[in-house]
This record gives sequence, C-alpha cells and structure tokens, in this order.
Amino acid sequence: MNQSGVYNQCCRFHGQRVRITCRDGRVHVGEITRVDRNMVWIRPDNNFGGYGFGFFGGGFGLGFGIALGAISAIALASIFFW
Repeated sequence: MNQSGVYNQCCRFHGQRVRITCRDGRVHVGEITRVDRNMVWIRPDNNFGGYGFGFFGGGFGLGFGIALGAISAIALASIFFW
C-alpha cells in the first residue's frame, strides 16, 4: 500500500479503533487520534494486544506516532474483535 493510500485510509478511520500492521511485523491496536501527511498517532488499546507505551499527558494525549511509510496494512479493529 502506498503512502497516500495509507493516509486516506487513516483519515477515514480517524477516531475509530484500528489494527495497524507495520512492515517489520509489529501490530498496534488502538484509536487513531491524529493524522498528518507523514504520521498517524494511535492511542494504544492494552486489552486487545496494543503496545502499552503509555500516553503523553497522563492518558489524555495523542498516544504515539507511527510513520505512514512503515505501515503495511490497516483495518478496523472491530473486524478482528467482535
């Protein structure tokens, strides 16, 4: 998937729980909190396999950033966890 396709998909899923798979095989599950042309920010969901890196700002921040170029797949998390 190219970077503009990933960007458009992230914009569509903004505010929703997603499952992001990176090119290196890491899987992140959480809510998309912000998207720009280079990065997507995700608030991790520890209950469903997300990495618990912690939140910036005591749990109310943006989460952590993932470079759009590192993403190989993105899907709504509800597809995997129903």
